[in-house]
Amino acid sequence: MKKWMIVLGIATVVALYGFSTYNGLVTKDEAVATAWSNVETQYQRRADLIPNLVNTVKGYAAHESETLESVVSARAAATSINMDIDELTPEKLAEFQAAQNEVRSALGRLIAIAENYPDLKANQNFLELQAQLEGTENRIAVARKEFNETAQGYNVAVRRFPASLVASMCGFEKKAYFESVEGAAQAPVVQF
Repeated sequence: MKKWMIVLGIATVVALYGFSTYNGLVTKDEAVATAWSNVETQYQRRADLIPNLVNTVKGYAAHESETLESVVSARAAATSINMDIDELTPEKLAEFQAAQNEVRSALGRLIAIAENYPDLKANQNFLELQAQLEGTENRIAVARKEFNETAQGYNVAVRRFPASLVASMCGFEKKAYFESVEGAAQAPVVQF
């Protein structure tokens, strides 16, 4: 009888540990999903600002249509990539990042055009939109940093022993991180 009590006690402790670990991993997984949603929200904010900025610049720099079209097409390409948190593989994240970097590069060229148009540089709408885009870029950087920190906490929890046993049995897999793209350390060259 005493052996059964010991076995039952051990089984109860193991079951409680398993439930607790599983619930902790679910909480961390949801935190990663929330952080990813915050990243997407900031990218969407930028995508929403772009048409207003392009229309403002159009009035002043109509002959810069190639640059304006590149901004619009980069935005379209970036917003066409929809990623679910379950699809967050390093390859898909790199594809998403590449599209977002094209938007950033096109916006940089568009902002540089403003230097050639004194009236545009002084236009209140343009200045406000430029400030909003700058703020949005900062928000994107913060959201990406927070996503990486949350993903790191989740990845550590998934890989730590003995939680890794529960994670592998229940299908919790490591999440990808945002990484800087090749050449990100160098400032883009803008030429006219």
